[in-house]
Amino acid sequence: AEFVAAEEMARHRGYWWSPAGDALLTTRVDESPVQELWIAAPAEPESPARAVRYPPAGTANARVEVHVVGLESGSRTPVSWDQQAFPYLAAAHWDERGPLIAVQSRDQRRLLTLAVDPTSGHTSTLAEQSDPDWVELVNDLPRRLDDGRPVTVGGDRAAPALVVGEQPVTPDDLEVRQVLDVRARRVLFTAKPEPTQEHVYSWEDGADIEQLTTEPGVHTAVAGGGLQVLGHTSLDHAGTRWTVGEHVFASEAESPLLTPEVRMLTLGEHELRAGLLFPTGHQPGVPLPVLLDPYGGPQFQRVLANRDRWLESQWLADQGFAVLVVDGRGTPGRGRSWARAVRGDLASPALEDQVEALHAAAALIGELDLSRVAIRGWSFGGYLAALAVLRRPEVFHAAVAGAPVTDWRLYDTHYTERYLGVDPDGADAAAYERSSLLADAASLRRPLLLIHGLADDNVLVAHTLRLSQRLLESGRPHSVLPLSGITHMTPQELVAENLLELQVEFLRRALAPGAGQSQR
Repeated sequence: AEFVAAEEMARHRGYWWSPAGDALLTTRVDESPVQELWIAAPAEPESPARAVRYPPAGTANARVEVHVVGLESGSRTPVSWDQQAFPYLAAAHWDERGPLIAVQSRDQRRLLTLAVDPTSGHTSTLAEQSDPDWVELVNDLPRRLDDGRPVTVGGDRAAPALVVGEQPVTPDDLEVRQVLDVRARRVLFTAKPEPTQEHVYSWEDGADIEQLTTEPGVHTAVAGGGLQVLGHTSLDHAGTRWTVGEHVFASEAESPLLTPEVRMLTLGEHELRAGLLFPTGHQPGVPLPVLLDPYGGPQFQRVLANRDRWLESQWLADQGFAVLVVDGRGTPGRGRSWARAVRGDLASPALEDQVEALHAAAALIGELDLSRVAIRGWSFGGYLAALAVLRRPEVFHAAVAGAPVTDWRLYDTHYTERYLGVDPDGADAAAYERSSLLADAASLRRPLLLIHGLADDNVLVAHTLRLSQRLLESGRPHSVLPLSGITHMTPQELVAENLLELQVEFLRRALAPGAGQSQR
């Protein structure tokens, strides 16, 4: 799949087999319109820079065609739809009735589910979804029942509903997250009865919604060949427990060395979901420096009833911090208006909610020392960490910002334009300015460590370098840690371990008595 499909649409492939295995629905991608950027390897000066096709907000995307290819005949039939109005191929599937594709407008406010005639390539509309802000893409759609009715997720309710044909079939208060399987006239899906948990449900034509999982936690399922397998994670056990019928499969995975002890909280007027972790063996009444450890942005939740999600935060707590993890406005799992609170401004709601949660937690729990507060994060979390010390230095006394987006004009089209608009230098310029860190550089008064992989092809290292340049031009002291040969994440065990140690050491110095005071 082309870059934005794989990175932002959860479409990781460009071909789909027919059920009979005699034909393919396949993409043909022309990346020549996409801006060419260069990623260098400064630690290897003998190596040339590597060219990548990356579409920053407001620039041209790849052109994507779809064809039906017959394997025996060698025929290739182009699939036709209004590609000018719907340039994004969001998803595809091939069932017994034929191929399906989902196509999306550039502003992401319209999504069509199209049935494809594999002989002619002509398409017909099965479902049309629209939203004044954006239509959320849901993994594993499009699908349809054996009677031809499309299965989608959306509608105009407060929480996204499972929609069969044109009819929402789930209760108003149940937020549908993912469609897992569609067979005959039955749909298996996950939904959230409340923000920190996710359960598996079944809808069948003519029957009531059935909840298939009841234990607290985060659940999933797979189905096929007459079998249904349920997966369960929770705060009570490590890893995923898989169940078939009455049989629970024991995990052969190595047990983590840590056992997170997370206190789940609901904080402030926004009823922010949060988790608080103290050092193992912490003595009540002893004040602790506070470390906020958020992601805090769209598309990803941190605060879930899943023990494995808290391992790194518990390790950080064991280094002597009270670690607070908060999901603010813009994160998923809290309904449409919650997710859309960041439309036109990725900065203000996300930062305000971290501050609100911090103060509410401190009012509730006396051990939180608000004179020693740090924040760290990666990717959007890194953006949020840098934002915190730049705009709220009276609250945050130090920050570690890993791979932060500092200028949204430099991030990719599909993600950025969903929230800030398709015209970064015109009609939507104000939204991009509100969300950028660059204009705030002169206000830095606290210790800031910027970390970035030099080989990052998702959040380009130019983000950190541009912010560092602005900070230098403003005479603001800061630190930059470049990671040679590292992309957006750090899967190398030694690098990841040492990187955590370095962050902790930086934060200890920054929060030590007399340190972290306002800089000149």
